Amino acid sequence: MSTAMIFVGLILSTILATASNSWLLAWLCLELNTLSILPFISKTKHPRAIEAATKYFLTQATASCLLLLAGTSNAWLTGTWDMTQMSNKLTSTTMLIALTMKMGTVPTHFWLPEVLQGSTLLTALLISTWQKIAPMSLLFIMSNNIQPTFTLTLGLLSTTFGGWGGMNQTQLRKMMAYSSIANMGWTVITMTHEPKASMINIFTYIILTTPTFLLMALTSTKTLQNMTTMWSTSPLATTTMALLLLSTAGLPPLTGFLPKLIIMNELVTQNLTPLATMTMMTSLLTLSFYLRTTYLTTLLNPPSSATSATKWRQKMIKNKTMILLPTATTSTFMMPALIP
Repeated sequence: MSTAMIFVGLILSTILATASNSWLLAWLCLELNTLSILPFISKTKHPRAIEAATKYFLTQATASCLLLLAGTSNAWLTGTWDMTQMSNKLTSTTMLIALTMKMGTVPTHFWLPEVLQGSTLLTALLISTWQKIAPMSLLFIMSNNIQPTFTLTLGLLSTTFGGWGGMNQTQLRKMMAYSSIANMGWTVITMTHEPKASMINIFTYIILTTPTFLLMALTSTKTLQNMTTMWSTSPLATTTMALLLLSTAGLPPLTGFLPKLIIMNELVTQNLTPLATMTMMTSLLTLSFYLRTTYLTTLLNPPSSATSATKWRQKMIKNKTMILLPTATTSTFMMPALIP
């Protein structure tokens, strides 16, 4: 009962923050949102989970302080808490830093890999998807008042560090965290020029990441070594996971390629071709570790020795959650067909 109430509070706080037009109300809803997710992070009685919850709380509290400072300063300068009245460059930049800290972009991204690694897979799913909706919506509202140079710099740095950070990871949750950082860079980079493209990118990422984490949870897959024996649990799950990983990497003609194509087109339209070229080059870093994971999942045979250690998993065929696999597969490669 208590878990259900906390989950309802998590959903309502996000909806209220998204629907608010006052910085004071948005700050209050984001605080309720942070307090609602903390019990899920610290639910497992393990020191790593407690450490993750502490890091998440401290980071989100710092971001909330910056958000309240920017909102209060803007209200003092303009006489209103309205989100659209962010004409001052200092307050708008401070608000941007606060919101990007909550979403996990460079240079305030160091908390995200550690928090995801210390959480369960389902909690990591919430942090990577649902927890980004509220700050992303607030960023969308104030997109007209953000400095373009600042967002372009943050976007390029996030795609670079996200790609480099995920290269050496063997833990899937940390790899997905760095993938999230890189994807947030793609989202932020066009926030001032074409906010709708940024929203398309983040929601496409959420659609692709949700079944990926669910498949990891269903197959008890947490490391790259576990991926090598995933085929023994369900060949269908293995194929779907490979498609989802390649789609998240942005490999055409899968779904993840569509928002990247839109963003590249917008950057070239704004005469930012050098920046678009560098961003495409950094996406190759993300593609490399996703291709490595896909290779381990589908093309690598596990050790055939009877003495080799393999992870025990339950059979998924009788699991009702297997109904998610056709939906995940459809969402992976059907969306580019909508391009006229």
